[in-house]
Amino acid sequence: MSVLEKIRTNLEKMDSKLEEEKKMNNDYKSDAELLEIDKEYCTYGDKIHSEPVPKIFRDCNGIYMYDSENTPYLDLQMWFAACNLGYKNRRIRDAVVNQIDTLPQISSNFLYDYKVLLSEKIAKANIERFNEKGRVHFNVGGSQATEDALKLIRNYTHKNRMFSFYGGFHGRTLGASCLTAGYRYREPFGHFGDEAHFVPYPYCYRCPYGKHCDSCNYYCVQQLRREFEDNCAGLYDQSTKQSSIGAFFIEPVQGSGGYIVPPKGYFKELKKVLDDFGVLLVDDEIQMGFYRTGKLWAIEHYEVTPDVITFGKSLTNGLNPLGGMWAKEELINPEVWPTGRTHSTFCNNPIGMRAGYEVMNTFEEDDFETQVAQKGKYFLDGLKMLEKKHKRIGMVDGLGLALRIECVTEDGYTPDPKLSHDILSEGYKGDLQYQGKKCGLILNKGSHYNNSLTLVPAVTISYAEIDMAVELIDQLFTRLS
Repeated sequence: MSVLEKIRTNLEKMDSKLEEEKKMNNDYKSDAELLEIDKEYCTYGDKIHSEPVPKIFRDCNGIYMYDSENTPYLDLQMWFAACNLGYKNRRIRDAVVNQIDTLPQISSNFLYDYKVLLSEKIAKANIERFNEKGRVHFNVGGSQATEDALKLIRNYTHKNRMFSFYGGFHGRTLGASCLTAGYRYREPFGHFGDEAHFVPYPYCYRCPYGKHCDSCNYYCVQQLRREFEDNCAGLYDQSTKQSSIGAFFIEPVQGSGGYIVPPKGYFKELKKVLDDFGVLLVDDEIQMGFYRTGKLWAIEHYEVTPDVITFGKSLTNGLNPLGGMWAKEELINPEVWPTGRTHSTFCNNPIGMRAGYEVMNTFEEDDFETQVAQKGKYFLDGLKMLEKKHKRIGMVDGLGLALRIECVTEDGYTPDPKLSHDILSEGYKGDLQYQGKKCGLILNKGSHYNNSLTLVPAVTISYAEIDMAVELIDQLFTRLS
């Protein structure tokens, strides 16, 4: 079945569903009515009001969202990579429904099967990948996973200073905000005593040191080493051989920073410095985990073993909030991390555990490593053609199906955040054309200069849908530049 045939089939279902809803559901409200209610009663503190008029969707399926007019929108954002296996994934949905029918609720004081089985799957996957025994601790989302990792590090090292990257994003809770570089996330909330020590990310296209990747010999890593070796820098006591830093929280591919892919050997060089000065490595896989980059964990591309891994988002394919952390045995065994060190009412919720278990089953039963690598290359090749065609595309890059497009001014290099914002807004209008059919495009943006379009389609995207995506992006750049 072609892409358009799938769209038409979904539209027919949508037409029937909406007509039935309008007739039978007393709660049905038009878009205009919803916007008026939203204006009066909803907070503006979330991200819904990033656009002057929030976009309203009524349905989703696969990698499409549908608005009130049944217009399909190809989604290349997938709930910030929370739905790697696509919307309404039948297998995961059926598992969740089965859990609802058996044991949907249980106090997190008690044990039950899928909590244990999901922990085993993740722990065994890491033994296979890193040859390290470890344990898994769950919570209700990515920010909470970061909070728990902070507690774990402070419990083990008794240090509250951490490293993090400029451009890094680890969550919006207060502890996670300490590790998140953007001042805008902390500015309204006063002084943060535990704010991380931030260092430059290896953003080679716009190197903060003005170096070139092929000849710099990891200059940024060597700068960090010099900070440790300098007695006046305050990072390390040469006499006691103690660092003031407990851990370095990293993203193997920066998410909100703009899907920046570091040089292949970067993290190996960084890990040498951390090991030399006794600093642990915490790998944030909340956005890049679960085969987003073609590996279960993005850090696998760099042949480095982290001490802690945090995860969330697509663990449940977006069907229930669940996140967590894996840590090496010496950091998290019951002797050093006993009962009650950190806890949440919903941390071991059965619906999330069952969804996560089925997600892991799905990844184990098919060769996503090969598929995502091949699809990612195919997609990136299409974007490279657009880079040659449009001078307002400064560069494209990616790892697996985590891809980025840098929007620039006419000079071909200066960041253009307005263009990236306008392209997002234009895609939301739903008036693009593909093979004679009206459609829209959902993108996201980020980066150090807020000028990058970030593309995270479901890892189940087809080659035909990749072709559609490239065509629609081409239309947007043609229309706006």
